[in-house]
Parts: sequence; C-alpha cells; structure tokens
Amino acid sequence: MTDKTALPLSPLQPIDVLCIGSVLWDVIGRTSVPMAAGDDRPGHIVRQPGGVALNVAMALRILGLRPALLSALGQDSDGAALVLACQRLGLNTDYLYHSSDLSTDFYMAIEGQGKLIAAIADAHTLEAAGHKILQPLSDGRLARATAPWTGPIVLDGNLTEGVLHEIAHDPLYAKAQLFVAPASPGKAKRIKSLLAHGQAIFYVNLEEAGLMCACVFSSAADAALALIDLGARRALVTNGAQSCADALRDGPLLTQSPPQVPVLRVTGAGDTFMAAHIVAHLHQNDRAKALNLAVLAAAHFISTKGDF
Repeated sequence: MTDKTALPLSPLQPIDVLCIGSVLWDVIGRTSVPMAAGDDRPGHIVRQPGGVALNVAMALRILGLRPALLSALGQDSDGAALVLACQRLGLNTDYLYHSSDLSTDFYMAIEGQGKLIAAIADAHTLEAAGHKILQPLSDGRLARATAPWTGPIVLDGNLTEGVLHEIAHDPLYAKAQLFVAPASPGKAKRIKSLLAHGQAIFYVNLEEAGLMCACVFSSAADAALALIDLGARRALVTNGAQSCADALRDGPLLTQSPPQVPVLRVTGAGDTFMAAHIVAHLHQNDRAKALNLAVLAAAHFISTKGDF
C-alpha cells in the first residue's frame, strides 16, 4: 500500500498503536487465468512490505493513526531495505529487534483469478527472537512495570505461543486493548491463550474460527457466537464474499454482506478489514457503522490493484 501523503515519524512523535508480529517481505505471484496444483502460468510477481502486523500498520497509517512496529528482522540487506520502506510509509521502526545471526523473514504466495492458490510463511526469525521483541514494553522505552502500556496493541499469530501466553497473562499488558488476528489457519490455535485477556477483540475467518473451536461452521454468525461461548469478549468473523459477523458478549449479534466486486487480489484483504475496523472502533463509531466501514474497506482493497 502506498500513501504519498504519509510523512515519516520522528522518535519524538506520539505513538497511537503498537503492531506486534510479522514484519517481512511479501513475494506474491498473480495470474488472471485459472490455476491448479502443478500449473505454470504467465502473470506478475511483486515483492513488497508485508506480514500481518506490518500490513495492519500500513493501513492504520493511511487512515490517520501513528503505529510503531515491534518485530524481528535480520541484520542483512533485506532487513535494511525493509526498514527503509517502512520509514518511507511513515511507520515508527525504532523498536524493532535486529538479529545478528538470522535473516529477514519472507512470505510467498500464488494467487490465481483472485483466489489464493498456495502460500508459505517463513517467520523463523520472529519465532526465534521470541520475547526479545517485547523488551521495549518493559525496559522503559515504551513502558515499564510501574507504567504499563495502556493503549491499543495489534497482535498476530506469527508470534510464538509462549509470547502470546505472556501477553495474555502478564500484568504489563492487562490494561491494553488487544486486537488479535491468527495470521493463517495453520496458526489459529496459537491465539487461544488470549481468550484469557479481558480486553481482546478477535479477527478471524470462518476456517480459523472452526480450528479454534474444533468445529466446522456453515456461517460467520454461528462461528462468531461459538467464539463468544469459547471465552472471547468480542469476535469478528469473515467468510469471503459471504456475510460476516460481529459478536459481543452480552450484546446483539451483527451481520453484514459485503458488496459484490471483482477480485483482483486477496493477500492483505483481512488485514485491511481489521485496520479499518480498529480505526472505526477507536473513533468510537457504533458497532454497525464500524462493521460497515471494515467491509467496504476490504471490498475496495480486493477490487483495486496496488502495492499492498
């Protein structure tokens, strides 16, 4: 995603939200023709900044917030280029952990006719860094035990179960507002420990909700309600072009059908939905308006070409 109006942040400027998780390079191949396993098709390949935490941060910046990134990169040319790209997008990179013995992470995907055919997420450096990426929240740079972070935090499931468990139970994070995404179906179970945090909002798709609940759902509404029964305070479930849902403990269930639009890309659509909803939520829009804004943002994203 490119925003020509975004200005780089200085270390002295305020931070509105922390985005903790994957910050990496996306390598995405797209073709407009059908694809199946083993196919070789003409298309276009792009390399762009990516990862759930970074995708959400980029969208939040364009929507007017000032995010800071907490993640791990290698001390290599890929990491240096990624930091520069993030700074050009107006993102605060002052708190990234730079590993001296690991390389910067990558994500690789193939999309055919607007559908994800296959993807591999290589987040080995983020996983190896583990708790080191959280040090700015305890050593006084961003927060400390006597003055914990009380603002919003975006988390993704590329973090290890140990890191997520720490965030769920450590008093350092008890007063923070958490916005949680699993990153992929394969990592959906990792975020279950965050059900114990009383201020978490979960953003999952239908498959991810099913994995968390050990059930197969036919609708986003059923999945969202099941997540509430599982212990979530609030859960938003998307289901591609089908109706999505917002369930709140002790509140009414909301659903909305997305507009039917041509699909030109899919990688990053869920992150765009999440970012738009976070901004609407922080601006104190009511739940129905927030859901509508998120749906429209995701529809616009998938129907337009772009760098993000």
